[in-house]
Amino acid sequence: MNRIWEPRAYADAPRAQCAWALDAGWPALEGDAETEVAVIGGGYTGLSAALHLASAGVSVTVLEANAPGWGASGRNGGFCCLGGAKAPDAVLARRFGRAEADLWFEAQKRAIALVAGLIEAHGIEAHVHSDGEVVLAHRPRVYRGFGAEATWLEARGVRAEVLPPEALAERGLTARGIHGGLHVKAGFGLDPGAYAAGLARAAATAGADIRARSPVTAIRTEAGSYRLATPGGTLRARCLLIATNGYSSEDLPPWLAGRTLPLQSSVIVTRPLSAAERAAQGWTSDLMAYDSRELLHYFRLMPDGRFLFGMRGGYRATAGAEARIARKIRADFAAMFPAWAGVEIAHEWSGLVNLSRGLTPFVGPVPGMDNAWIAMAYHGNGVAMASYSGALIASLIRGETPALPYPSVMQAPLGRFPLGRHRRALFFAATPLLWLRDRL
Repeated sequence: MNRIWEPRAYADAPRAQCAWALDAGWPALEGDAETEVAVIGGGYTGLSAALHLASAGVSVTVLEANAPGWGASGRNGGFCCLGGAKAPDAVLARRFGRAEADLWFEAQKRAIALVAGLIEAHGIEAHVHSDGEVVLAHRPRVYRGFGAEATWLEARGVRAEVLPPEALAERGLTARGIHGGLHVKAGFGLDPGAYAAGLARAAATAGADIRARSPVTAIRTEAGSYRLATPGGTLRARCLLIATNGYSSEDLPPWLAGRTLPLQSSVIVTRPLSAAERAAQGWTSDLMAYDSRELLHYFRLMPDGRFLFGMRGGYRATAGAEARIARKIRADFAAMFPAWAGVEIAHEWSGLVNLSRGLTPFVGPVPGMDNAWIAMAYHGNGVAMASYSGALIASLIRGETPALPYPSVMQAPLGRFPLGRHRRALFFAATPLLWLRDRL
């Protein structure tokens, strides 16, 4: 494997204390096998693609290096919401045109609906809650812009409500340093691990072959097909889907080298909070929430009373760096929710999100490779968009015109980042500027 983070980032240690349970009972690939479509990566993208392909009668095998959902799919904050790109709407409109930018927003709405439909259709116990999400203004200037943002959302079919500071208190949304909110009534919270496990079961029921503990170590072409090598065997396939996102290897395939930027995100979860403790802080709402900082925090009160709080991770994947970011996330949590400063932290973990140079996701063919496809780069918002991208690429693999919106925003080629293997330094260099912008 050829990856840009320290080996610890790809080991079990960062998710050892994760709150989300995974289903590790899937068999590994043993011996030589054949399939029509081979999917590398058993996260939301790969599992959704496998489910939709198998449901259409296509022979599909998923090769997951660990257990389904082991990567970002099983360690995110559980926000099924709008998003998937970091480029602002105005930038997207300039690059792709107003109609394509609007089609991209429609795709985001459809992605949420897709996840809701999958959960219902397959009886997935994902512990769903929250009527959308609330954006909390960390500066008065941000709050002053919420009216225009609400109008923009309403014009595109998403209900939105501006919440002045007094309304936040009335609705149980009290956090220190907040100047108002915007309730965006789209999306919901869920248990990411339970959703990933449910997708895997649904895909298997539809006929997909799910293989765990089967990392792909080499991709070879032979006689118009692909031969994938794993520690336990090989898999021959006519079509190939790369769905490894932030856990990709730079040489699988070589075209991928330098084309995405994986970054760490860190999460803590408290023990269950009593009703009295929630009232003491003034946070009793189950709405998903995040603040408006560039270096944002995201958080939600879960159905069992535990509180989840996440933020950017460290610049290194070492035990020492993890200890430092653990202190930082606890300090930020206590600053926003002082009544809970001494509450026990029951779980803490980190994982890799993935960015593209254009700050948009990519779903499409791998240049220079026949019948090879790739879907990744959801910019920390992959619960809905990765699931959607898997369904979308299943249609493309079958040679169909997708029934789902396929905006040009999702088709822009992945450009290479500068600095090659050292491109993590780009975020390190940008952090002081982002920190300064958050204080203006």
